[in-house]
Amino acid sequence: MKSRSVPVDFVFNPNWWFRERGISFDESFYLDPIRRIENDVIMRKTLFERFGLEEQNPAPRPILGSMHVAGGFVIPALFGAEIRFGENQAPYATPLELDRGQIMKLEVPDVEKRWPLKQLLAQADELAGRFGFVLGDLNTDGNLNTALTLRGQQLFLDFYDDPELVAHLTGVVAKTIGLVAGRIRQITGSASIAVNRSIVHVDSRIFLSANCSLQMVSPELYASHLLPAERLLADGLRPYGVHHCGDNCHLFAPGYSELGVVFVDVGAGSDIKAVRSALPDAFLNLRLKPTAMLSQSPEYLRGEVSRMIRESARTDKTGVCCINMDHGTPDENVLAVMEAAAKGREGHEGPQGPEGLQG
Repeated sequence: MKSRSVPVDFVFNPNWWFRERGISFDESFYLDPIRRIENDVIMRKTLFERFGLEEQNPAPRPILGSMHVAGGFVIPALFGAEIRFGENQAPYATPLELDRGQIMKLEVPDVEKRWPLKQLLAQADELAGRFGFVLGDLNTDGNLNTALTLRGQQLFLDFYDDPELVAHLTGVVAKTIGLVAGRIRQITGSASIAVNRSIVHVDSRIFLSANCSLQMVSPELYASHLLPAERLLADGLRPYGVHHCGDNCHLFAPGYSELGVVFVDVGAGSDIKAVRSALPDAFLNLRLKPTAMLSQSPEYLRGEVSRMIRESARTDKTGVCCINMDHGTPDENVLAVMEAAAKGREGHEGPQGPEGLQG
């Protein structure tokens, strides 16, 4: 008999790894292949010892990007943004705040000749020669995320005052993301595990657009100014999904339905029933708040997981995750979520019954 568990995944904040295992998230964590492989072994071993996840005695594997942290910097870096690294935090890009003339002259960069992709592709060749294959991928950020890094807050006025600029900027960013994600997927077979590793429960080939910033604009602005560029991504990178970590995923779900999404990261606080209504056949990955994981009781979290799964209805197409849990998150809270997810399908079978979705 097939397992009735709803798949569950966790990603800990860099501060958790720094405090618990002394892993530093300086530039070498991402760009030194030896360090990447060493830290990958430490992370997998830690997850087994603490929670029974991953492997008891993990062997080194050829990873291009870590599968155990979130956060992207490659796309902004390709456009020349300065990337700042910290020992206990994710890297972040310094906004360029380009003026209109600079934006209108912006072109898709020669991605394979620029830092850091040039270095990472060379490392991928070396790893493939040594191991015979390469795993992992890169967080390719999202269209609005990167557009804001390049233009700054002026972009919010541009939606109303300069739609020509918005169309040009988002088109260039979308094409750049598509080039990078497509190239990485050719090498490793995946493009977005570094955005959310939960895609492995559905199809590791899924491209996941990081729509973190969409909660800052209205669904109407998304439909008129951002959806056209996202269609470019969806058409070129199927199977396609979206990562929506805001609490208003239900407001954008009708737009996502136009993209033919097969996977949606549903931000905590979103109306899960409304998302399911708009996307009846998509895999809904239901997100818990990392602050709840830090401060709430195991009993509360069990009830919350059960509620979320029940509201998703299609338990054969439902997963649970929590991303960026900080240091101090009780182990018993992680175990409580795992327990609730393991019981997730009991009494909540969707219309297709218990067999569910093949991973």
